[in-house]
Amino acid sequence: MKYIWEQDDWPSLIYEDSLLLQPLSEARRKQGLLLGRLLSLGFDSQREALLSTFTEDVISTSKIEGEDLDRNSVRSSIARRLGVPNAGLKVRDRRAEGVIEMHLDAVNQFDQPLSKSRLSAWHAAMFPTGCSGLEKIIVGEYRDDLKGAMQVVSGPIERPRIHYQAPPADSLDMEMRRFVRWFNHPPKALDGVIRAGIAHLWFVLLHPFDDGNGRIARAVADMALAQDEKSPKRFYSLSREIMEQRKGYYEALERVNETELNITYWLLWFIQCFEQAIEGAEGVIEAVMAKSQFWQRHASTLLNKRQRKVIDRLLDGFEGGMTAKKWAAMGKCSIQTAQRDLLDCVEKGLMLRNPGGSKRTSYRLRLASDERL
Repeated sequence: MKYIWEQDDWPSLIYEDSLLLQPLSEARRKQGLLLGRLLSLGFDSQREALLSTFTEDVISTSKIEGEDLDRNSVRSSIARRLGVPNAGLKVRDRRAEGVIEMHLDAVNQFDQPLSKSRLSAWHAAMFPTGCSGLEKIIVGEYRDDLKGAMQVVSGPIERPRIHYQAPPADSLDMEMRRFVRWFNHPPKALDGVIRAGIAHLWFVLLHPFDDGNGRIARAVADMALAQDEKSPKRFYSLSREIMEQRKGYYEALERVNETELNITYWLLWFIQCFEQAIEGAEGVIEAVMAKSQFWQRHASTLLNKRQRKVIDRLLDGFEGGMTAKKWAAMGKCSIQTAQRDLLDCVEKGLMLRNPGGSKRTSYRLRLASDERL
């Protein structure tokens, strides 16, 4: 079997418009409804939605590669960059910083051209130590294949499944120049979502770096979508959906090699992924609105800075019951002070005590649904 880049007409990728029209139209309709709904949100709520989306993107794009980042650290780092008040933690996760820098550059500077130097800077930002895990890699430059051909694999190390083998290293300069030229000067009639899907696939097929290719490919796709929307504001996370559909991703990639240069199946999968990312954004908006409404209900309630900080964290999706011990850790105070804070919040109607004995006393936020009971 030939890999797609071994086909005679590579990289003249083709697809069947008639099969894409209906799913693309439906995805675009939902996109329009989402963007219209977002216009009704105030500046603070929009910024909160952006923060949640960027956080989900960074965490998800890393998790796809098997790297789990601390959500609070990622959120705080992005919050500082977005100018969100009370950003919180100042401890930086070196693994996350580079992904954050790449993601924000791709989206916030969407109107700047893609280039080898820009891609190299993204790659270098992700691997500041020159290593991927414990392995030394080439940073900021294309791979050299001295350790063997670049392959996309999954499964256990002792029984890896090879999904794809990338073009040889000695062809990368030419291949990447061609890709960058296409990305910066796409056909005028090309739909923006389809362009993002092609860009994602094309970059993955080239796999130009020793590591980090998937994360860069997703950043390139997000950049293409930002260009399509002519806005750096991202209210849906494509990376989160790709993470949820990893099995389908590998299947779609394998199908590309089975259909020569026809990438219709891949684009159908990408459009579906895009549509589900749009649908997933509804949950983000609901959470943002719930947070805004909570503070509106308690606008006149007197709270100290520590209480506001911890409650903000709870509103951002803290899981499980809140205890004095957890409050003390989050608020950087003694357990006695945490207990006073919690009892004060209960008395002022912000929190409720959960059922349980004194040793297991925990609390939760009092939401609008509680007030209707």
